[in-house]
Amino acid sequence: MKSNLLMNFTIDKENKTVNINREFRASIDNVWAAWTEPEILDQWWAPAPWKSKTKSMDFNVGGRRLYAMIGPEGEEHWAIADYTSITPNDNFKYLDAFCDSEGNLNTEFPRSDWNINFSEQGESTIVDIAIKHEKLSDLEMIIEMGFKEGFTIATEGLDAIFAERAK
Repeated sequence: MKSNLLMNFTIDKENKTVNINREFRASIDNVWAAWTEPEILDQWWAPAPWKSKTKSMDFNVGGRRLYAMIGPEGEEHWAIADYTSITPNDNFKYLDAFCDSEGNLNTEFPRSDWNINFSEQGESTIVDIAIKHEKLSDLEMIIEMGFKEGFTIATEGLDAIFAERAK
């Protein structure tokens, strides 16, 4: 299902940043929960037909989410989010990285610095994301891996969750 909600995806090579501006038809409380509670995150974080599975999550500054994206053939790609800043219903920041199932960093892939802002606009919530990379080659690697397409599919999965709840 193609979304008619706002989705801007821009690449700022000069600043080595991906900027995403995405609208969700839900309250800020519900959107915040969908981004910060593992039970909801696991329902949409991976692009279908992939699934997300949280092994552990401590949503606090200094805490971490350790999770896998599981493919249709059962293959697992593990990642971590190390939370660096949290302002409830407004913003949170984390360092993202690929790792093994125990959370040990995979240094063959770059870390990225996510900064996620939430703002309510009428019946919708706008999520404004900046994903900064250390090097332009890191940004280009993530884009080549299909990040834009995968993230677009994942956020459409979140739209479906909100639509189902609104019934």
